[in-house]
Amino acid sequence: MRIYVFSDTHGHIEAMQKVIQKDPDAGMVLHAGDHYSDALRLNTWMQETLPKPIPLHAVVGNCDFHLSEPAEEIIQADGLRILLTHGHRYHVKNSLERIYYRALETQVDTVVFGHTHLETIKRYDQILFFNPGSISMPRSGKPSYGILEITGSGLVKPKLLHI
Repeated sequence: MRIYVFSDTHGHIEAMQKVIQKDPDAGMVLHAGDHYSDALRLNTWMQETLPKPIPLHAVVGNCDFHLSEPAEEIIQADGLRILLTHGHRYHVKNSLERIYYRALETQVDTVVFGHTHLETIKRYDQILFFNPGSISMPRSGKPSYGILEITGSGLVKPKLLHI
């Protein structure tokens, strides 16, 4: 299964649409917050445009005002458990320590987060920590997004891509 991962889109969905249009056969799309409304708009676009809509999961970030929407979600994907969160509540700009303990508490295999606008791929104790950076306001200089490829053997291969 291939999963597109976006975060920190801040009102710009066009780049996400272009990525998905090039390869609309992904099994899932994850949006790790800032701006939750972008995920809603992307979902509507996929429903109206793609021959087969892709399931989308999204959480709110520190710049979102949809207070009734989830701040985190645990997603099952091909036998893996993924924690989707923006990361601001775990102070990911300082360290991954708090989000690491949340990963242990929720017994997940992978943590997808945003907030820093910087791409991250790290593994601690067999847990993958994955931040796709920002497709609209990158701090690394290049707009980025991610792909999580779940193989038949249950392994997750993370990829960071630049637009």
